[in-house]
Amino acid sequence: MLTKETMEKQQTWFYVVALFAGAGIGLAAPVWGDMLQYAVSPVLAVLLYSMFVQIPFMELRASWSNLRFMVALLLANFIVVPAVVWLLTLIFPQSPSVLLGVYLVLLTPCIDYVIVFTQLGRGDEKLMLAATPLLFVVQMILLPLYLWLFMGSDAATIMKTGPFIEAFLLLIVVPLLLAVVTQLWSNKGGTAQRLYQATAWLPVPMMALALILVVASQVGKVYKDLSIIASVIPIYAAFLIIMPVISRCIAKLFQLEPGAGRALIFSAATRNSLVVLPLALSLSPEWATIAAAVIVTQTIIELAGELIYIRLVPKVILRDE
Repeated sequence: MLTKETMEKQQTWFYVVALFAGAGIGLAAPVWGDMLQYAVSPVLAVLLYSMFVQIPFMELRASWSNLRFMVALLLANFIVVPAVVWLLTLIFPQSPSVLLGVYLVLLTPCIDYVIVFTQLGRGDEKLMLAATPLLFVVQMILLPLYLWLFMGSDAATIMKTGPFIEAFLLLIVVPLLLAVVTQLWSNKGGTAQRLYQATAWLPVPMMALALILVVASQVGKVYKDLSIIASVIPIYAAFLIIMPVISRCIAKLFQLEPGAGRALIFSAATRNSLVVLPLALSLSPEWATIAAAVIVTQTIIELAGELIYIRLVPKVILRDE
């Protein structure tokens, strides 16, 4: 009999199967894959709700006052990451349309499913949740600046706040409010308490479903541009290898607790691909197709990397003291 505990212990295998299932659906039935992209955001919203509802919100106050973590987070995401990305694009030079996709995705820290992976990797998800408004605002301000520095003034003009605000409201604010309501309602006992307990079963299957939908809806775009995509894979792979090492050094420098340090590692390595994809698709056709394919490639590589992270980060990179 499948229990919640068994499911959580074997979650990595659920996710590996989900990745292969998504790739199979997307390549065998491209029409279905295109249709499934519209379900990605709603499923992510349910996934985040199922995770938020398990968080004791009364304890978040302490997270907001953790200034060392917040400063380390800003340093890693908005000083170290841009420097690393710039160096990687010098080592692996790309055409302007490819570069734009790389910069869009790698310069924006994730504000949604990074919370889930932080929790799965034994990081402090409460700190990550508390930091999402800060990450959201700072990346909106700095992304045009980075694009201007790296590509010139024309690239910076494509920055639009709409997709960021929409994603923040749909994927963070709404699930968060529903989670708070669920917790308060559960205090009444009875059906409300049983519903609250049932939500503890949701994170693993919802994450698996999200992986299936993301890969199925995007793998076709990657397959069509394989020759171009191959050139960016070294950038993304190197980024996934480099950032945990640098982030661990920053965590040690700021003397962060292991949970906070792991949260820093996941934040610095996890990017905002699902939010910046609409930015790429809003470009002129000759730029949009390539930039979107480049961003989708990062999503797929990152998801595979996260499955390794959730085991490697707490057991090897930053273990309990």
